[in-house]
Amino acid sequence: MTTYGPPISIAVDACNPGEFFACCGLLELADRLWRGAEGWFDGGGFYIAPNQSENGRTLVSLLAMVSECALEQVDPADAMASPLWLASPFDLRLDWWQDKRAGGSDLKTWAGKQNVVRIAKAMHAVIMRPLGLALPLFSLAEVLFDPADPRNTVEPFYFDNRRACQAHPLDIGFSPDAQGMTIPVHATVEFLCLIGLQRFLPFRNQEERTFEYCTWSLPLLPSAAQAVAAGQMRHPCVQRYGFRLLFRSQYLKGFLPAIPLRGD
Repeated sequence: MTTYGPPISIAVDACNPGEFFACCGLLELADRLWRGAEGWFDGGGFYIAPNQSENGRTLVSLLAMVSECALEQVDPADAMASPLWLASPFDLRLDWWQDKRAGGSDLKTWAGKQNVVRIAKAMHAVIMRPLGLALPLFSLAEVLFDPADPRNTVEPFYFDNRRACQAHPLDIGFSPDAQGMTIPVHATVEFLCLIGLQRFLPFRNQEERTFEYCTWSLPLLPSAAQAVAAGQMRHPCVQRYGFRLLFRSQYLKGFLPAIPLRGD
């Protein structure tokens, strides 16, 4: 590891799959923007260290660049499930939900009339809000509005388990939709998770609809961290977690909280 000054640190709940994959998304973006970055988990935090010494390599500058970067629909004929393109300087194609071979399609939480482009753009539009309000990155929850039509609210992907745990009417005793209620969204977590899942897909457990991922406490580049997160290394620095998908309806899903798993 080569560090230049204090690393970027983000408070994270590693038992929230959305936050874990959001950290992976941040590492992916930092590595692409700064041509090299290492990340690791330690205690209740996630840390990112750029591999080159230049001023201005901060969380604020990283998210500002993400916020200013165009997010484009790749397939103009399919707004419901089109791949997305996060333009230069990231040059990142997002299409994991179409990947059946690697298992990405099994994690697709939206269906039917839910529009992946509309959801992603709504979250992309507010990516800087937590820092603008001087809040921890993953803590801000607000009602999300469609930037193309601010009169309409936008539902999240349900990657963040704080939202997924309230996703079924049986959980709270009534249907918020039927009552015309709006519920806050952790948009930064959801958007960065969408990015993190492009490289850092969890691996399927033997149980139905159950997946695993691993945190690591050694500084790693994304290429190495990808293998560790996918459970391809057993080491004292690695902690496994397991989580299940909640079926919110016949087709809609959400990520439930993860639990730490004992080593083999």
